[in-house]
Amino acid sequence: MINTHDILETINMIREENLDIRTITMGISLLSCADSDIHASCDKVYEKICRQAEHLVETGENIEKEYGIPIIHKRIAVTPIAMLVAASGGDPVLYAKTLEKASQTVGVNFIGGYSALVQKGFAAGDEGFFGVFGILRRKPAVRGQVNALGRLRHELLKIL
Repeated sequence: MINTHDILETINMIREENLDIRTITMGISLLSCADSDIHASCDKVYEKICRQAEHLVETGENIEKEYGIPIIHKRIAVTPIAMLVAASGGDPVLYAKTLEKASQTVGVNFIGGYSALVQKGFAAGDEGFFGVFGILRRKPAVRGQVNALGRLRHELLKIL
């Protein structure tokens, strides 16, 4: 049960210590968006993100109002895009552009998932994927990463 002391302590933390919620994140699986045609795949990605995250920012803002605690970032995390590149082939930059467009449409601060998981080895789509990380500097809402360990790190450095 909440008592008066806890309430006053929380108010003090918000006012004096700048208490906030750093981030709320919605995870979205894009595996159902895989398609042999990269343009069809990108269309599916955009539609799914926009449909599922349509109210994410609004919901975050409602939580802020209800509890009086600011939420600094509203973000989306998606399936590693290299998995979709493996199915579609084509230029992975199209996926980065699609993620950026979707993030602007739904109003999130950033979207993560322009990534590949290669800690156990390269799969189809991974190697060509790494040559396009420069796109991340031009797409402010898109965040990317590569999971790599040991000997794979040396292989990645050759590609990048």
